[in-house]
Amino acid sequence: MTADAFRKAPAAGNLAHGLRENVGQVLHQLLQVLLVGLTLGMMRTVVPALAEIEFGVARGSFLLLTAFVMAFGVVKGAMNFVAGRLSERVGRRRVLLWGWLMALPIPAMIWLAPSWGWIVAATVLLGINQGLTWSMTQTAKLDLTRADERGLALGLNEFAGYVGVALAGVITGYTAAALGARLGLLVFGLAVIVLALALTLWGVRETLPWARAEAARHGRAWSARPSMPDSRSDLPESLSTWEVFALMSWRDRRLAAVCQAGLVEKFVDALMWVIVPVFLFQRGVDLPGIGWIVGVYGFVWGGSQLVTGRLSDQVGRFWPNVLGMWICGAGVALFVLGQGTGWWAMAAGVAGLGMALLYPNLSAAVADIAPPAWRGSAIGIYRFWRDLGYGVGALGLGVAAHLTGALEPAVWFVAVSMALSGALLWWWGEETHPRLAQGRS
Repeated sequence: MTADAFRKAPAAGNLAHGLRENVGQVLHQLLQVLLVGLTLGMMRTVVPALAEIEFGVARGSFLLLTAFVMAFGVVKGAMNFVAGRLSERVGRRRVLLWGWLMALPIPAMIWLAPSWGWIVAATVLLGINQGLTWSMTQTAKLDLTRADERGLALGLNEFAGYVGVALAGVITGYTAAALGARLGLLVFGLAVIVLALALTLWGVRETLPWARAEAARHGRAWSARPSMPDSRSDLPESLSTWEVFALMSWRDRRLAAVCQAGLVEKFVDALMWVIVPVFLFQRGVDLPGIGWIVGVYGFVWGGSQLVTGRLSDQVGRFWPNVLGMWICGAGVALFVLGQGTGWWAMAAGVAGLGMALLYPNLSAAVADIAPPAWRGSAIGIYRFWRDLGYGVGALGLGVAAHLTGALEPAVWFVAVSMALSGALLWWWGEETHPRLAQGRS
């Protein structure tokens, strides 16, 4: 860790873990992730709905339409992987700052865009921004909190982020109607990104010392207890990047189950981002209406995490994660089983509730297992697989819609994928909450 990474950290003797003990920095990080969500949300209502009218995407070009989400998923997934390891070397705060600097050109690129290619390029920058910034807000909260608060901490984090996504979808729907799509997104985007940069520079402190203090206390007592026969029963505190990647991706069956579930649940978010706005626009829903329907998904997802994250600290991670996959998939299927604004809002709410059950608790399961010395890397690799799901899911959506010439098969592709992934999580997964897992062993 560099001297700069320690610059804003208190003396080691003053470090204490817990939400109450670090309430000031926790609030700063919550505001950061709200702004991260607002930045993502500005691309989720207006851009796909007006892809044909405003940005020249030919009607029925489903693969071209999904290209920007594919680019986002691949880039964000890669940056999650990089951000986790990088943050253990240069500090969380510096990586957060780099993420916001990468976002600065995005509003101007949308405003000036002569073609859809510019939107894809802007989304590449958005993927870099999201991979660096959202990863750091999550990792910083895990640095600051105790083990029995992880579910709550991650619930608060994802609550703030996805309320931001939902708010941005609604606000940009109205600003686009009032100012035009390009100018509305320019004004909104610049305001959010400049504010985030200022708050990072003058409010956020480095949290890596908290992680190192925790690692020093626990030492080699941490054990990932791998399930796979070829895994080691005792993992050292120091692992290479490749060793952590292999452990997360296939050597530990529990972690592999969590990673595949994370990848597949992003199919839902890709659907809500690129297909649902077009689906609703083709059925006569205006931009503010689309913003509100998709916003129900985000508001229920974000708001419910205030309960579901804390719930997993009480009842464990396993069943909230499995049931969340299945409930979310059912909500997706409801979109094509009925008609009308009320029905679609209800379907969005069911999908949001399922996401709230699984989203913070898949990450909490990873944090339960990974020692603090390489927890940042473990979270980054999980987020690599999870956000790669944007790219895989968007490709699947585009192929399903392209081959059939309709949007409904894309919806069914996601619903079935969620059901199967939930079943695999149920089969391979196990309870990871430290207290509950210890009581069972």
